[in-house]
Amino acid sequence: MSDPLRHHGGNLAAARARYGDGPWLDLSTGINPVPWPVPVDLDVDLGPLPDPSLLADLETAAAAHFGLVPEQVCAIPGSEMGLRLLGQLLGGSAYHRVPGYRTHGAAFADSLPLSADGPVSGDAALLLANPNNPCGTLRDRAALEAMLAERTAAGGWLIVDEAFADAHPEASIAPLVNDTRRLIVFRSFGKFFGLAGLRLGFVLAPRLILARYRALLGDWPIDATALAIGTRAYRDRAWIEATRTALSARASTFDRLLETHGLLPGGKSPLFRLASHPDAAAIFERLAQAHILVRPFDYAPRWLRFGVPADAAALDRVDRALRHG
Repeated sequence: MSDPLRHHGGNLAAARARYGDGPWLDLSTGINPVPWPVPVDLDVDLGPLPDPSLLADLETAAAAHFGLVPEQVCAIPGSEMGLRLLGQLLGGSAYHRVPGYRTHGAAFADSLPLSADGPVSGDAALLLANPNNPCGTLRDRAALEAMLAERTAAGGWLIVDEAFADAHPEASIAPLVNDTRRLIVFRSFGKFFGLAGLRLGFVLAPRLILARYRALLGDWPIDATALAIGTRAYRDRAWIEATRTALSARASTFDRLLETHGLLPGGKSPLFRLASHPDAAAIFERLAQAHILVRPFDYAPRWLRFGVPADAAALDRVDRALRHG
């Protein structure tokens, strides 16, 4: 059985079982630690079934944020679910880029791993993340457009997981989604907005593909709370722009801290950093003993992924744990 702390981030239950209870600092995910402030006056009626107009409002607000028309947007209970349904809804063979998000390998039956620059054979679909998770590598939109042209010419699909793309709108290929392109994009609400427990995501795709998702998900795929919060959050342009600036500043500050401890940070996502170190296992243990959880990897023992801390107090806690270990 694989180590649960190396399987994915956010497994505080396993961390507590191994290292004890206490005030944990969870830096094992790339979830924004300063979430969108849910209004105290948010009025959600949980009595009736959600009105279909509320789902339409959410998809319209999200589409505007993605630079897309609402007809190409389908809300789902988390992008993880959307990815896991993809293979049975789309069919065909597929490749997934590695290293990458673990679920990508499970999206299609018998999907084949492919290195970052490896060629795709035949008319298979190609699934990748931009920015990549866990490496944080960011491909510009021109590179993605070239991939889309190549897959289209071969009769395949390009599928881009943009779970961390809200901080990089200029690199998103989402605005190119339409009924004539063989392009599918996934977006996550919880990471950038810091509300992962809401379980809200989106599939951006040709309407034929979205119809298959809607038929499988049924009439009320999104609960009333997620509908209300998601709609208001996507329309909060001031918070979104301020958060993009704040995330970048916090990531730069964190980079300097990591470098002082011999950890060279990599990647361009301001929500997380990947560091490589020959003593990564010992560093993980030192942090865990201080009740700071970061992400180790079963397939890359020199790697540690750090979520970017929220504030000076969290930075100081990491600094002290690394310094006094």
